[in-house]
Amino acid sequence: MPGSPRRLADPLDRLLGPRTAAPLAKLGLHTVGDLLRHYPRRYATPGRLTDLTSVAVGEHVTVMAEVRQATVRTMRSRGGAMLQARVSDGRRDLSLTFFAKRVGVLQNHERKLVPGRVGLFTGTVGAYRGELQLTHPDYVIVGLDADDEAAAMVQASRPIPIYPASAAVPTWRIARAVRTVLDPLLPEEMPDPVPAPVRARHGLRSAHATLHDVHLPVTDDDWRRGRRSLRFEEAFVLQAALARRRALVAAQDAVARPGVPGAAGILHAFDERLPFALTAGQREVGRQISQDLAAPRPMQRLLQGEVGSGKTVVALRAMLQVVDSGGQAALLAPTEVLASQHLRTLRLLLGELAEEGMLGAAERATRVVLLTGSQSAAARREALLAAASGAAGIVVGTHALLGETVQFADLGLVVVDEQHRFGVEQRDALRAKAGTTPHLLVMTATPIPRTVAMTVFGDLEVSTLTEVPAGRAGVTTHVVPAGKAAWLERTWRRVREEVDAGHRVYVVCPRISADDADRAAGDDADLVAEATGGAGEPDGDDDSLLPVLPVSPGLPDDRERRPLRAVDEVAAELAAMPVLAGVEVGVLHGRLPASEKEDVMNRFAAGQVQVLVSTTVVEVGVDVPAATVMVVLDADRFGLSQLHQLRGRVGRGSAPGLCLLVSDAPEGTDAATRVRTLAETTDGFRLASVDLELRREGDVLGASQSGGASSLRMLRVVRDAELIAQAREDAVALVAEDPDLSEWPVLRDAIELWLDPQREEFLDRS
Repeated sequence: MPGSPRRLADPLDRLLGPRTAAPLAKLGLHTVGDLLRHYPRRYATPGRLTDLTSVAVGEHVTVMAEVRQATVRTMRSRGGAMLQARVSDGRRDLSLTFFAKRVGVLQNHERKLVPGRVGLFTGTVGAYRGELQLTHPDYVIVGLDADDEAAAMVQASRPIPIYPASAAVPTWRIARAVRTVLDPLLPEEMPDPVPAPVRARHGLRSAHATLHDVHLPVTDDDWRRGRRSLRFEEAFVLQAALARRRALVAAQDAVARPGVPGAAGILHAFDERLPFALTAGQREVGRQISQDLAAPRPMQRLLQGEVGSGKTVVALRAMLQVVDSGGQAALLAPTEVLASQHLRTLRLLLGELAEEGMLGAAERATRVVLLTGSQSAAARREALLAAASGAAGIVVGTHALLGETVQFADLGLVVVDEQHRFGVEQRDALRAKAGTTPHLLVMTATPIPRTVAMTVFGDLEVSTLTEVPAGRAGVTTHVVPAGKAAWLERTWRRVREEVDAGHRVYVVCPRISADDADRAAGDDADLVAEATGGAGEPDGDDDSLLPVLPVSPGLPDDRERRPLRAVDEVAAELAAMPVLAGVEVGVLHGRLPASEKEDVMNRFAAGQVQVLVSTTVVEVGVDVPAATVMVVLDADRFGLSQLHQLRGRVGRGSAPGLCLLVSDAPEGTDAATRVRTLAETTDGFRLASVDLELRREGDVLGASQSGGASSLRMLRVVRDAELIAQAREDAVALVAEDPDLSEWPVLRDAIELWLDPQREEFLDRS
């Protein structure tokens, strides 16, 4: 047996040997610590067999089943020998097939696969003559490898850990490797990130005892107890990281931006010219933000609001307060389409207040400029000069704002729109352009349940807008079966009716071109998060490279082969439809030059283009009040939050909106649930909760840019809400007493180890 591991950083190849360690490395397990943090996915009870009706063709499975028969025979036609066995859960059978050149090779299997024995069998499910089968499966018979009968009985009575595994490394080999490194590990060699007083207060065992409970349970109570300790540990480390960041930022100096009293400032002039009354929510959130800005410490606030709840007006009022105080504000948007939309919206809302230095400007005015990566050299120079000189009070831009050549005279407020599109380096690069730490306002239209906000944005104060401004007519949503021609025909007739009524229509597709095989065209970080855990696209709005959501298991072959609808082909089809004769059809996607995007959006807003076929670059921020219909093709291949955002593009004026979700997702699949749920409710918080239930938790919180595993392994933000709240309370108190965690080096090390700069990104979505 290898020598006792002294540190969690010890490499596995030294302890287990290269032959055993190599396949583990392919699972990302390189050290003792990696292996011990590779927790069982579930636990099998020897007397409880796997329900074989749950397995599907193509899945890699590990099942517990009872051997019914095993027979070796020679194959006359092709030579060699074959062993055929059947295992069962008592209701359904699964075939096992082994091939060999000689009968003797298979007899060892036959001696193990004795009828009545129970084993774990792993492999990829195939089908042969209508029956499910595993070909050359790896397996282990429960209790067979024990040294004596007594040991076999003990082994057969204990819960069996089932690990996330692969074809090269079945679960029992992982279990064997875990025992090899865990058994000799001493308690003092397993440091506790959670301080002993906190563990004692919550009745938690030490880290060493917890790992034994999880990996080597004697009873079901053991692993349940161990899992609870691990969930608390994860929650505590996360909350300590958030509390420490909040304390560090709060300790920094910031320039107070109280605005100007009375009627002397631009903010007062803006409020006077607003053509509508602010909602009660907008007034209350505005008061909170105003107080934050007036303090000499950096504001850190998350503003979340339903689609159309008026976040832009709230943000603009905050920016004007900073301008009144002699500072500048930067509004960071994820795409050029959205940045340009923000520029138009701010200038429209401000009117002559945004025309400083121009003929007809108001007495108290400022300038609003745009900075993007695809601007002409002259426009870029003008914007850079306006920002650096302070002539521009508000600078709107994309990732181009982060460039080294971009300077501000006095940056006082950073507003980040659609925060999930940006990582920590990008946010910090913009804030670093200020002489002192600027105030920060983060906006999102994706509703965030309280438990997620507590876990992901624990370093931010959270404000929520729930009201929708008066005059909005609302949106009705229907699901259109993609396979029914009559329904599709009625969809396009409905589009024509809206166009004839003077309204506009969006048609959204998941791809740009038919040549983009198996590629989604969504400029959407939410879709990436659901499918891959990756991040949003850069300044060029290249929306052709994002993966679509996977087809749900068990879909018919024809659906798997059916290509996703593409912008180019759909636009051509619509232009040729008799029912849409005379209708101007436009195209919008991320590959278009910025000038063409700007032109088509202006023509769409003006009514020169009545139907806009687009990718999801229209998902956020685009505001065309005359748009009343949103048709989403292949709707089941988009994320639920993303569909909610798309729906929010219509019904923004006085005319009612209509959202038609074209889908062929079979009932019972997650895809069908997403589409049906959107049709049933407009409550963004309910949609967010359903989203959490359907999606992997790590994806919700954001995995590392490298595509590695999420930092959250056991914690679930919905299920563990109470535990997270307890951990938060303890972590905040601990950090308040010791912001640097100098008395708790193990906790500090755990934060740095588990949440390194790449994997910590989900904490810094602000």
